Amino acid sequence: MLISICYLVLRLVLRLGVLGCRSHDFKELEIVVLQHELGILRRQTTRPAMTTVDRLFLAAASRLLPRSRWRSFIITPTTLLRWHRRLVAKRWTPSRRVGRPPIRPEVRELVLRLASENPRWGYQRIVGELKGLGVAVSATSVRTWLREGNLGPVGTRPGSTWREFIRAHRHSLLAVDFFTVETVWLQRLYVLFFIELGTRRVHFAGCTPNPSGPWVTQQARQLTWTLAERQEPLRFLIRDRDQKFSESFDRVFQGEGIDIVRTPFRAPQANGVAERFVRTVRAECLDWLLILNGQHLEQVVRVFIDHYNGHRPHRGLALAPPAPVRLPTGEWRGACVLRRDRLGGAIHEYTVAA
Repeated sequence: MLISICYLVLRLVLRLGVLGCRSHDFKELEIVVLQHELGILRRQTTRPAMTTVDRLFLAAASRLLPRSRWRSFIITPTTLLRWHRRLVAKRWTPSRRVGRPPIRPEVRELVLRLASENPRWGYQRIVGELKGLGVAVSATSVRTWLREGNLGPVGTRPGSTWREFIRAHRHSLLAVDFFTVETVWLQRLYVLFFIELGTRRVHFAGCTPNPSGPWVTQQARQLTWTLAERQEPLRFLIRDRDQKFSESFDRVFQGEGIDIVRTPFRAPQANGVAERFVRTVRAECLDWLLILNGQHLEQVVRVFIDHYNGHRPHRGLALAPPAPVRLPTGEWRGACVLRRDRLGGAIHEYTVAA
């Protein structure tokens, strides 16, 4: 409707003869120049691209010129008549949408989100989930959107990431790793530890200058005896591909129903919780002490792990320790706070006096 009105207004403006103020000879010369330039353009292109404004102007001008002068237009008379009929028809045709109403963009984004977060869901499963949310959409539309988003059928979509796997199974995951310590006499000692990913509880296995396969396997047996008291059984053990973790080491845990998950090559972030504990024990304890021998290192690590499990707050646990020895019973009201020094004052623990 708006386009038709603009077209009629343009015809009236041309009818006023804006160019009437100029002399007749000047207008004739200008017409000759324009006709020559039009001939040049016709030789360069066969079908010029027309915009909506171009169609409006040419169709309106054709209604003011006699049919014999239409040869000056760059398009054919048939095209001019078709444009004119189309513009007039739009004036009397009510504007209404044809076909089904478009689906909101947020519905498409929701479909892509469900498909990426649930790679085992098919088209019908996604449609059913949307129906439960009050969203009506066809399986054909879902399939089209998934193809456009490079998400194909079930079996072709990428599975869960390593981070998602850790988050879903963290309460049934156990990680194991080594870290080394140099003594005063430049002897390298290896410390073996296990850490529960859900509770962040650390289990000290032992330290040795020669971490052979039989020694590591024996430490694994002793740990399984301790884990047998857990209410919730462990399902997975994360370890790297170090040769110190032999087949006999894996069989110890597999006999307890625990599957072995090996981290990718050169990917320490895959065992990030254990790596973070190594950084903590170094930054808060070992970097501030001189280790004399294996017995000294074992005592220091045991004390720090006891502090780590029972007192030290963890950001991953809402600033709570993995296994607090004693929790505060109420709000602190200015009572006496006592400090406990451990490892000669390298570690401080604060408690409220009874």
